[in-house]
Amino acid sequence: YYVDPEFGTGCVKITPAHDFNDYEVGQRHDLPKINIFTIDAQINDEAPQAYRGMDRFDARKQIVADLESQGLLVKVEPHKMMVPRGDRSKAVIEPFLTDQWYVKAAPLAEEAVRCVEDGRIRFVPENWKKTYYEWMRNIQDWCISRQIWWGHRIPAWYGPDGEVFVARTEERARKKALDHYGEERELTQDSDVLDTWFSSALWPFSTLGWPDESEMVDRFYPTNVLVTGFDIIFFWVARMVMMGLKFADVVPFHEVYIHGLIRDGEGNKMSKSKGNVLDPLDLIDGIALEDLVTKRTQNMMQPHLAKRIEKSTRKEFPKGIPAFGTDALRFTLASLATQGRDIKFDLGRIEGYRNFCNKLWNATRFVLMNAEGKDCGVDREDLPLSATDRWIVSSFQRTEQTARKAMEEYRFSDAANSIYQFLWGHYCDWYLELVKPVIYEGEGDSDAAIAARRTMIQVLESAIRLLHPLMPYITEELWQKLAPLAGRAGETIMLAPWPESDNALIDAACEREVEGVMSVITGVRNIRGEMNIPPGRPLEMLVTGDAEGLGWIQRHETLIKALAKLSSWGILKGEAPAGSATSVLDQLRLFVPLQGVIDLEAEATRLNKAIAKLESDLGRTSKKLGNENFISRAKPEVVEKERQKAAEFERKLEGLRDALQRIEALKE
Repeated sequence: YYVDPEFGTGCVKITPAHDFNDYEVGQRHDLPKINIFTIDAQINDEAPQAYRGMDRFDARKQIVADLESQGLLVKVEPHKMMVPRGDRSKAVIEPFLTDQWYVKAAPLAEEAVRCVEDGRIRFVPENWKKTYYEWMRNIQDWCISRQIWWGHRIPAWYGPDGEVFVARTEERARKKALDHYGEERELTQDSDVLDTWFSSALWPFSTLGWPDESEMVDRFYPTNVLVTGFDIIFFWVARMVMMGLKFADVVPFHEVYIHGLIRDGEGNKMSKSKGNVLDPLDLIDGIALEDLVTKRTQNMMQPHLAKRIEKSTRKEFPKGIPAFGTDALRFTLASLATQGRDIKFDLGRIEGYRNFCNKLWNATRFVLMNAEGKDCGVDREDLPLSATDRWIVSSFQRTEQTARKAMEEYRFSDAANSIYQFLWGHYCDWYLELVKPVIYEGEGDSDAAIAARRTMIQVLESAIRLLHPLMPYITEELWQKLAPLAGRAGETIMLAPWPESDNALIDAACEREVEGVMSVITGVRNIRGEMNIPPGRPLEMLVTGDAEGLGWIQRHETLIKALAKLSSWGILKGEAPAGSATSVLDQLRLFVPLQGVIDLEAEATRLNKAIAKLESDLGRTSKKLGNENFISRAKPEVVEKERQKAAEFERKLEGLRDALQRIEALKE
């Protein structure tokens, strides 16, 4: 029931022309729709004489006063109501009955639902089709006319008696009017424009010359994929489907990839009123603080809002926004594009991927310095590949498979992260280090050195092609330099084939062996870091483990000694020497004797001082967080910052205490 007998007096007024719910009641009961407002929300001539021309708020007060003066007012009670307000003006909006143009949407929606049910259109992720069904199966007639200054003009012309002539052009409308009246009459075009979403619904084929040309439509319609946000599935996606089926007799696209919204670092939706919008061009080219403040506040109509946005901008970007470049921004967005989830954007990620661009540039420089003008074995198929060469080739095949599958399934974050991990973690951090002893040995003319150069170039060139869709600019520049050395011709990387993996090149045993060697090197390096041993100080290493692990060390002894900075290594017989640091791996256990390498007493003293300072810092922060006045009065972001500081102090303390425990154990 629309009327609640238990609320107020149990009676309710019905104004079908000025309330959405009342309008529905009026429709059901055939009530007259009486409009009492002018376009400016003043009282019109439908109301009693005493109130005509009055502002709506003044009229309401006057009506209450008149009721009271006549003894008709029982009582007045405060009652909070939910009223709509304008986004910019914040003025209360009154429903106002007007004539509008509508599209009968239900018949259009029926076929639009079927084309998703039968698979002609597929949503990715699939769960978004439920949202699509919910809207389409409950669709109402669509109001397509708007009273704004821009847009496609409604193609309707009115005669002097109000007769409507709808036509594609004014010339055709005049012909219709001539046929109707039998003579020329003055026509006036409707001043309204089409809803933006109506125009957008025609976009897939209207941009191709429809309805006057068919060649472009036949060639490019329908498309394969539509990429869009979940917030406009109904506004745009559904309406394009309905219009495509109606006017082109086929769906406008076969797959709809739905991505999340980009939010700020705090997880809030970006909006101009909040002042947290990040312009992609500012992230690419950089912007000074004062220019950023001006840009964010110049169109603010409310001074207090402009001041708040200025304050938050100065706090968040005290030095403005540095230039990150297009590739770093593109890769950041791709790496964060988890299917269907909103993207929480922060500058730390984009800065990290700018560093990735620099890493690629420097790696390419290293490769070129060691390959240009030298034999790179491009035409030699007989070159024997070392274990490290086979490892990086095998690893790249797996990366290519992962990236290709992820791209095909629209898992762009997985594709980006797999390429990133390969190029930074495998190729730059490890492979280039592992091949240095080979390519630097002698004059670098040995078959091993030539094979290393060829592998180094071909893997990087292929990885650059794999990365190209995500980082198009730096990859084009680097590929132009690498392609000739790799024996690949072509005018641009855009026309080069995307890499395809070769299962025959995947060598699981080799991967296991080289990764075992890397774990040994990492184990020794970790001991250096934990014990504060200088990187260049030669160390002795003793090892216990199974035959396979020991075989890895024996076969790659030169490499391990060079990269781990070892003076010697040996298999441990009996007990480990007193004062040895230990690293436990999957198949091996490493021991590094530290007697004479570090001063255990001095290191223990240093660690105790560092622990005492951190404990003091943590105590002050914990005391602040334990103060209820601070928690209740401070801004949430300030409290959160203190909590993060406390967590960081605890993390550092844990590391220092572990290091001290190891030192004390060595002293025993």
